[in-house]
Amino acid sequence: MKKASFSWELFNKIPIIGIMRNLPAGRIIQIASLFAEAGLTNLEITLNSPGAPELIRELAKVFKDKINIGAGTVCSLGELDTALSAGAAFIVTPVVNEEIIQKCVSMAIPVFPGAYTPTEIYRAHVLGAAMVKVFPASALGPAYIRELSGPFPHFKLLPTGGISVENMEDYIKAGAKGLGIGSHLFPAELIQQERWYDLRQIFAKVKAYYSR
Repeated sequence: MKKASFSWELFNKIPIIGIMRNLPAGRIIQIASLFAEAGLTNLEITLNSPGAPELIRELAKVFKDKINIGAGTVCSLGELDTALSAGAAFIVTPVVNEEIIQKCVSMAIPVFPGAYTPTEIYRAHVLGAAMVKVFPASALGPAYIRELSGPFPHFKLLPTGGISVENMEDYIKAGAKGLGIGSHLFPAELIQQERWYDLRQIFAKVKAYYSR
């Protein structure tokens, strides 16, 4: 299995992971093109989206060296193999699955496991998570991230769930080293109505924050 390359340089330019879940397959390339044009650099295709492996494969081919393309909602070793075979450069899980984390670490694949309690977050970090996805972040908000930064000042936390352009700064100021943004970054209504200008404006606001 040929390993896809992941660029931390790309990731750190704008440490936002755009989460594509159940978006119209026929619009994925167009949306990703707008995403890349805005200067955003990280996309996650969730494996529970129709045709996810094919989408990952296509995006990885089209946007090589421009966007890190990863797979999300990876819940088993079988799904991990599917994601990596499709060309995913990073892996996101909703839970702390030790087998997935350990296999990714052994292959030098960045893995961002989902965790919530301090115990889960600590365990994910110790197992070798590149970053820990704090999910669902919206339940306790930025204050929870700030509290976690007390005992875990060196952990790279990636809040996901309920993050939007409007509240992203609150999470970053609280100590988040990155963010996962889904429906607020890719509003279904805008995509269904093909309001590409409005979608560009959302992407531009994210880019503008990191360009200040």
